[in-house]
Amino acid sequence: MQEQENLFNGKQDRLLSIYFTAGYPSLDSTIDIAEELEKSGADFLEIGFPYSDPVADGPVIQHSSEVALDNGMNLKLLFEQLKELRSRVSIPVFLMGYFNPVLQFGVENFCKACAAVGVNGVIIPDLPMYEYEDLYAETFHQHGISNIFLVTPQTSTERIKKIDALSNSFIYLLSSNATTGKNLEVGESSVTYFQRLKDMQLKNPLVIGFGISNSKTFAQATDYAKGAIIGTAFVKLLGEENYLEKIRGFVADIKA
Repeated sequence: MQEQENLFNGKQDRLLSIYFTAGYPSLDSTIDIAEELEKSGADFLEIGFPYSDPVADGPVIQHSSEVALDNGMNLKLLFEQLKELRSRVSIPVFLMGYFNPVLQFGVENFCKACAAVGVNGVIIPDLPMYEYEDLYAETFHQHGISNIFLVTPQTSTERIKKIDALSNSFIYLLSSNATTGKNLEVGESSVTYFQRLKDMQLKNPLVIGFGISNSKTFAQATDYAKGAIIGTAFVKLLGEENYLEKIRGFVADIKA
């Protein structure tokens, strides 16, 4: 928790988070990728746990989930692998995935396992806000795990304020209602949407995701938010040969 407080409450802006899927491209690549991302300058990470029906993801991340599942990745194995996490990675790390695997694993077991390996928080897009508040918030708090909520262009002001009140890390601002992998287009409607959130002066910082793929879109997004998240463009890189050697250049290009 201290790592993310230092990061999000600090003076540094234009924070870069990178998403990748655990178990892709190979079953045991997760920690190596995370370590190289930190060395390359990523500010925090999102490690996706694969699911067979990732409805919010575009074809690139869906494919990575399929490969990871075929490789044998699951939550139990991921937590085994993440026992190495804090001996090799010091930046904040969030897990991202869908609620069904968490429910199967057991919510309390999941939070306990996250805390044991040093995960800072989780992003579960299909966990309803009121269900979280009524049934799971206390468990998350007991284990020091932040739950990150998502906001879309259609989210009402009332709901955004409620999300802000329930949050203790950052708010994930979706650039659009599309699935992952669509290019960000900062048109008039996007500017109005981003500025509306920025003007609300929320207590939690905003981080923009979906559609960020290069230095231009990263710069556009971080004009309105504390940071931005890149997923699909990085997962594409992981499909290439010698991907570990290319990570440093990828991050440098984004932050250029």
